[in-house]
Amino acid sequence: MAATGFSNVAARFGDEHSSFLSARRVAEQLGVTLSELARLIGVARNTLTAKSSARKVDGALSNVVRILAMASEMTGDESRAVIWFKHQPIPGWGGKTAFDLVGEGKPDRVLAYLEAVRSGVYA
Repeated sequence: MAATGFSNVAARFGDEHSSFLSARRVAEQLGVTLSELARLIGVARNTLTAKSSARKVDGALSNVVRILAMASEMTGDESRAVIWFKHQPIPGWGGKTAFDLVGEGKPDRVLAYLEAVRSGVYA
């Protein structure tokens, strides 16, 4: 994905008051609660809103935002990308979705899959 594509998506998910990603905006885009988002990215619910944890949360959210950006670029639509992220099983992962894999701490596998699909390889 082009750096500008990720920058545009990251800017949309940015916190107005800091240079970090906004957990609230990511949760709204995914249609999940902050508690569900916290479980998804592997942090405590209180960590999402603690100022002292902004870097940790930003790092965890960046994988989700990167996946959504790539999926949006490939589908041409953000809402379709969210539907894919939450509901479309990824071939070779036993019916697991990108949401499931991220929740298991495997966002790198989802990114690798998207990169392979974008390069013309389909599992």
